[in-house]
Amino acid sequence: MAPPVPDPRPDTPRPDTPRPVQWHSRDAREVLEQLGAAADGLTAQNAAQRLQTDGPNELKEAKRVSLLWLFLGQFKSLLIWILLAAGGLSGVLGDSFDAAAIFAIVLLNALISFYQEYSAEKSIAALKMMTAPFAKVRRDGKIISVPASEVVTGDILALESGDLVAADGLLMEAASLKCVESALTGESESVSKQPGTLDQADLPLADRANMVFSGTSVATGTAQAVVVATGMKTELGQIAGLIGEATADPETPLQRKLDA
Repeated sequence: MAPPVPDPRPDTPRPDTPRPVQWHSRDAREVLEQLGAAADGLTAQNAAQRLQTDGPNELKEAKRVSLLWLFLGQFKSLLIWILLAAGGLSGVLGDSFDAAAIFAIVLLNALISFYQEYSAEKSIAALKMMTAPFAKVRRDGKIISVPASEVVTGDILALESGDLVAADGLLMEAASLKCVESALTGESESVSKQPGTLDQADLPLADRANMVFSGTSVATGTAQAVVVATGMKTELGQIAGLIGEATADPETPLQRKLDA
């Protein structure tokens, strides 16, 4: 299954795509210039234009359907109907064992596919619960609180202890900053963060000490960071995207064998 076309700004590379910008290896002033932003923040008008262009800062999920329709959707394949017809024909001809075996295989296939899709929906819903409802940003030179969905690239996030990070950002300044990134990296302990430029381009996510990420939280300290990715372009959004790709059209081993 082909991955979606990536934005040139995400940090995480995807196979067979142009190399993305590695924000952690860039100087904050250079990033501000590249994003057309300033240290005192965007204007309200500029932020509104970017929001219109880039869309809201939120994770996308498929339209929800009832569990019944989700289960019935597993029987939309023509091959499944061929198998059901074969099972019915076997039953009519008196071969009850073959009929029972075919129906059992079809039901098992449907249950596996149903579980995959249901698990994906629950996982994406859980990721959405990790995102911040509001964010403090610098607009027109003043720090204001806005819905997190209205945060755009180039915004300056103002962070303090207890805040949820609303988007991926490169630190401009920080004081005693520690963040909890267990949702992304698996690290149970909070990690120290500080502004600066990291020379190594291909650093693992856990080693990008000059960045903050959507879905993580501030344990201690204060900071300001320029937003470099929002919504599905954040590291958290890419995880949600991969979950969606894996189950957008799930194919069980039975279906692959039937296709072959």
